[in-house]
Amino acid sequence: MNVPDKPLVAMSQASLSQAYSQQQTLAPQMRKSLEILQAGTLELSQLVRQALETNPTLEDVSESLSLDADGPDPETADSLEYLNETDDDWRDSNITNGQASPWTADEEERRQHFFDSIVAPESLQQHLQQQLDLSMVDPEIRQAAQALLGNLDARGFLDLPASDLGARLGMGAAQLAAALRLVQSFHPPGVGASGIAESLLLQLEHSGRKDSLEYKIVRDHLEALARKHYPLIARALGTSEERIAEAAASIGCLTPNPGGEFDPTENPHILPDVIIERDTSGRWLAQLTNEHLPTLRINDFYKDMIGRSGVDAKTRHYLRDQISDGRSLIRSISLRQETILAIAHKIIEHQAPFLDKGPRHLRPLTMTTIAEELSMHNATISRAVAGKYLLTPHGLMEMRTFFASGYQTRDGAEVSNTGVREAIQQLVAREAPGKPLTDDALTKQLAAQGIKLARRTVAKYREQLNILPVHLRKA
Repeated sequence: MNVPDKPLVAMSQASLSQAYSQQQTLAPQMRKSLEILQAGTLELSQLVRQALETNPTLEDVSESLSLDADGPDPETADSLEYLNETDDDWRDSNITNGQASPWTADEEERRQHFFDSIVAPESLQQHLQQQLDLSMVDPEIRQAAQALLGNLDARGFLDLPASDLGARLGMGAAQLAAALRLVQSFHPPGVGASGIAESLLLQLEHSGRKDSLEYKIVRDHLEALARKHYPLIARALGTSEERIAEAAASIGCLTPNPGGEFDPTENPHILPDVIIERDTSGRWLAQLTNEHLPTLRINDFYKDMIGRSGVDAKTRHYLRDQISDGRSLIRSISLRQETILAIAHKIIEHQAPFLDKGPRHLRPLTMTTIAEELSMHNATISRAVAGKYLLTPHGLMEMRTFFASGYQTRDGAEVSNTGVREAIQQLVAREAPGKPLTDDALTKQLAAQGIKLARRTVAKYREQLNILPVHLRKA
């Protein structure tokens, strides 16, 4: 399968990234286009089904028993050139006797009730994106915040330190700090943190408890709290053990996983957007699944109906609006699919060692690199990969997993953050019973493999893997 031509991808970028220059509002059509770009497979399928239920001019070609031979070819009808025509161009010269609309008032009411009854599950990315769209901030800060949203994991945490993100995303320190403050002000409290400790502090700040005993315990004595060393904490803070116990109970009501309620991994019905597999010649290829995604086109009956003499102006105006909305939806889906596939092809180019050998060989890769190669904007890439999944030879993986900073090993090879985490996980899995490896020991063993890291960095990766400290791993 060929990668879409760059001009087409650039057209995707031109039609999508212009939204970021607007500070306060987005046109409904542009907002819908961005929503579709960011939607996951199941969510997009539901959006399409809703559109089919509420827009009579749309039809699902994949379910049609036959197609009108005189109508436009489906591929032509879905092309960008065809979709960019105006409603007023539809068959103005073909005026024939009209027919009344086939939809009765009762049928329209039932269709609207069905639409109103469908509730699509909201992802963490969508929830945060809605808040960003409503934020009154400068375009530069909005753009930086958009990039940060694309670098949050399922818990709502940043996937690497903010200082590293600045270099990865090409942001200045002031711009990054302002964007980070904005993201950390969003609901749910605790998102945008670098880890559990900072997330708990943010949650306490959101509830007005920055000067509280709980805040001091989390900030300065979290490890002692995990060990339940209440007397030690009480002495350090000059208070009673009873007060520490009460504060500990209050801290226990906070969540270590602020994005948990939106976590897509809790949904057993995650579907891949792209499958990566070898062709008969052994080359890696990316293919869109299009699973549960109907093939849409505009019904010829309603296109003809606009030009019929018996149709009143109100009905004609309604049909033009519906056709315009339908074509906009088809165009937005087409751009979404083109963009996702183009990114998947770039992932194959950059991550062939991973596909051949596994997670340990995932290379450092930034969204900026892909954006430059596809002549797109960072924020467009960030939206496109949010909540999307690739089915690889090594399992179902979130698309954003392939974008990570990394390190250079002693022999000059590059290893991503994901590869480092994989190495740490393997070391812990092989540690002797009753003799768990300390962070210092992990650091030394990684160095022996050519991966030189600071002990605090190793500790951070260990925490991200939910591996307990050494004293809590002892049998």
